Amino acid sequence: MSRCPKTCCYVLVLVGLVTGIISGAEGGKADQEAINRRVEALLKKMTLEEKFGQLLCYDGRTVSQALKSGDYLFGSIARGGVFRGKNAEEAAKKYNEIQKTVISKSRLGIPFIYHEEALHGLLLNQGTTYPQAIGLAASWNPQLVSRVAAAIAEEARARGVRQVLAPVINIARDVRWGRVEETFGEDPYLTSRLAVAYCREFESRGIVSTPKHFVANVGDGGRDSHIVHFSERILREIYFPAFRACVQEAGARSIMAAYNALDGIPCNAHPWLLTDVLRKEWGFRGFVVSDYVAVPWMIQKHRTAATKEEATAQAVIAGLEVECPRPTCFKEGLPKAVKSGLLPMPVLDEAVRRVLRVKFEIGLFDQPYADPARAKALADCAEFRALAREACRQSIVLLK
Repeated sequence: MSRCPKTCCYVLVLVGLVTGIISGAEGGKADQEAINRRVEALLKKMTLEEKFGQLLCYDGRTVSQALKSGDYLFGSIARGGVFRGKNAEEAAKKYNEIQKTVISKSRLGIPFIYHEEALHGLLLNQGTTYPQAIGLAASWNPQLVSRVAAAIAEEARARGVRQVLAPVINIARDVRWGRVEETFGEDPYLTSRLAVAYCREFESRGIVSTPKHFVANVGDGGRDSHIVHFSERILREIYFPAFRACVQEAGARSIMAAYNALDGIPCNAHPWLLTDVLRKEWGFRGFVVSDYVAVPWMIQKHRTAATKEEATAQAVIAGLEVECPRPTCFKEGLPKAVKSGLLPMPVLDEAVRRVLRVKFEIGLFDQPYADPARAKALADCAEFRALAREACRQSIVLLK
């Protein structure tokens, strides 16, 4: 077991807060306008294929195939895959190898964004494991959640992870549901406070947080991802507050859409959810990702689309930008949907614009690489283990 280099977890939280304050002071209107100019300048240079690429996510198998075939036009890499089984230093070096290849061999040198799971620890070899979300919620301690998130973020950034698919902020109102332990429990207010504490630490370190699953992915009888028929009042009072807080208070730059349908419309292709509420009401400016293989579900399970291009067009028009973990529909669906007129060019451009804007905002273009030495130093870190032990103690609940 190694020791963390110099800094303890308390200091990590302080650094995150200070970074957030500084970035807030410096990242005002002028900075945003500069980013917008960079986005528009890059967008004007992009071919249609390069635009499609920014909406494509490749998993381990597809990224390996892409690199072998000379395909460097992908905007994201999914968790695990080519990094699975490697220690922290090896994984960081592998990430740098792939990122360098993509930047140097693609025409415009646009870096990809690599995402991982980080619900209660970085889901990679040698990552420190903390109590599940329901255990952290039992602590009733947002400061503890901030410290845990800060530690996870430090490990993630060192390995090149610039997006985490966390936190899960669904509201657990049915104990038959199989994902209760991933949530912060049944209370919208407590969930909101802990979710904001969690997301802030990642966003302040240039890592995109991805609150999920939008929205209400527990159906009748506790069936995971089953269709739901909740009234707008129930959604706004119980299921929306935590997502809104993550967007408006923590500055979450991504959202994961849920598998389920809401009143017969898949959340992946729900204009009211992804555009009217998320963007127009709450002011969200980031990008939306699908849950894993959820876009083809629109053909296979929801039956709202007959073809890949129909599913693709429905999702992108509604406000979903990236299909995860591989482009089952988007790879062939984007070109066909644009060619047929199902997907208008202004809609495609706006989707690409949202992805590029986030990459500029988190500094991915300026600092695209991992830090293998730091990744090694943080692996199995003594201070992080101590924090995990403290979090376990605070999660204990005595029932009388």
